[in-house]
Amino acid sequence: MIGTQWACALTGAMFAGFALLHLFGRFDRARWRSAAFWGVYAVLLMVGPYLPDLLDGSLVLVMVGLAAIGLRPGRIGDEDARRRRDSARRLRGRLLVPALLVPLLAGLFSLLLRPLRWQGRALVDPAQVTLVALSLACIIALVAAMWLTRRPRYALLLMRRHQRLPHQMLAPLVEGRRLADAMGWAAVLPQMLAALGAVFVACGVGEAVSRLAAGVLPEAAPGLALLAYGLGMVALTIVTGNAFAAFPVMTAGIGLPLVVGRYGGDPVAMSSLGMLAGYCGTLLTPMAATFNIVPVALLGLPSRWSVIRVQAPTGAAVLVFILILMQCVVYRSAT
Repeated sequence: MIGTQWACALTGAMFAGFALLHLFGRFDRARWRSAAFWGVYAVLLMVGPYLPDLLDGSLVLVMVGLAAIGLRPGRIGDEDARRRRDSARRLRGRLLVPALLVPLLAGLFSLLLRPLRWQGRALVDPAQVTLVALSLACIIALVAAMWLTRRPRYALLLMRRHQRLPHQMLAPLVEGRRLADAMGWAAVLPQMLAALGAVFVACGVGEAVSRLAAGVLPEAAPGLALLAYGLGMVALTIVTGNAFAAFPVMTAGIGLPLVVGRYGGDPVAMSSLGMLAGYCGTLLTPMAATFNIVPVALLGLPSRWSVIRVQAPTGAAVLVFILILMQCVVYRSAT
């Protein structure tokens, strides 16, 4: 059965390629630190589920130490930068085609893969169909991008024969490493914060939140329970920087025992809208470094709060709309 292990192995292989590029980059000033950081991350993705928990945690601490020392992007030559500018001018709007293929193909594969069977069993894990479909869509989009950005024939004729294939095949890894270096350690932050949510639940944080909410909220106040769930998603997302970390805690603490268990709310409507409320918190916090801090560094903005100041009014307006929609939909759907 095809599941998340295949997607994780594929992603890990990509980061292993980044590590090798750093390792063999002679002019990379911080190649050992960068190679070790992306290499350890590749190991966690590919074989992490099969390693002892203590070893997994130790590898995460190694990554933290390397990130604290500092990761610097690899050297990019002037020739590579000039080649990218020339390619962008030549392709223009066609560069968006691979990006648009990802959501279109992911939705199509989600519908096509779910009913497939092999020897009486589902070919793809029903709980992970979307992730597998997304992985396939990304692979096809990568092939399309490689074909779209191929060198013109006249340019290939000017290159030496042995340089054609390696450059074309390594281009995705080289450009991927460039983007990963630009983001730095923040690229792995979403996964780490999502894992943090599972740690919170295992430590009983959800149960503590449930007892606290049950003691504070009035007995017959379904609306207040739903409001506490939505605002709790926002508050915990602001603290942790990721709605995936907040979701298991708030759902186990308030959503399931109170909104669903006590007042009979619809769990599907509650969960989907609760995640949207958490995403509003993502727009408001510097802890969401991938979205709110990295763009500041990449674009050279004057203040680290520049992105958040622009997003905050939209995030607040969307949050108010979601909270009102939750009050209208969650309990009505259950009846």
